[in-house]
Amino acid sequence: MKVDLHNHTKLCNHAEGEIDDFIEAAIKKNIKIFGFSDHAPMEFDKEYRMSLSQMTLYERDVKEAKERFKDRIEILLGYEVDFLPGFIKERVLNAKVDYLIGSVHFLGSWGFDNPEFISEYKNKDIDKIYQDYFDAIEQMAKSSLFNIVGHFDLIKVFNFRPKKDVRVLAKNALKAIKKSNMVLEVSTAGLRKPVKELYPSRELLEVAYELNIPITFASDAHRVEDVGYKLEFAQKVAKEIGYRKCAIFRNKERVFVEID
Repeated sequence: MKVDLHNHTKLCNHAEGEIDDFIEAAIKKNIKIFGFSDHAPMEFDKEYRMSLSQMTLYERDVKEAKERFKDRIEILLGYEVDFLPGFIKERVLNAKVDYLIGSVHFLGSWGFDNPEFISEYKNKDIDKIYQDYFDAIEQMAKSSLFNIVGHFDLIKVFNFRPKKDVRVLAKNALKAIKKSNMVLEVSTAGLRKPVKELYPSRELLEVAYELNIPITFASDAHRVEDVGYKLEFAQKVAKEIGYRKCAIFRNKERVFVEID
């Protein structure tokens, strides 16, 4: 079964396209379970996410689409939540949705995956950046607030690579993910970025498999044309490593389905 749980709507202010168009594209790609998980509101980086007052609109629109398309595809509702202590909204954490994706996009106030701030990499120790990032992922996992880990090694987005073995840098984060019973997203978004690689990399996904960490799949589409982007490749890699099932969530209850 083809699954894609991480997709956005124009309410985040940096995506384009209508909800129905995303769904029609998913149907054409033979995706059976498709999730919207738009950027949740917070009082930081507000121009790249919906406002608190738009949550009701977002949830209503996705639920109405779920009903309209119920005979053709299963639609799930979630949020992608930035793990930024002090800025996470209780309204988001308590939302009646199918799942919450926890992601790290900031180290302090630095939006490290934003091309506007790429020059900051030149001023920092690359190994320390990576360790700080995976430490933040570890803390996110330990918070037990989320169901899915978004784009696990996003820090590599611009293809700045650490000198140390990334498996060592990520070890404690992966152990925390396992202990917290979270699901690891296998995202094709990295294939569209300068790094040209899945999130997580194959070597990190192999470690996740050894730890028996479950996975799901995502294209992280911000445009209709990116829906389901190279999901077949992501599934192929996961199966080569040994995965046979992936997770979905309904009302925050985890269910496993067979990978195509």
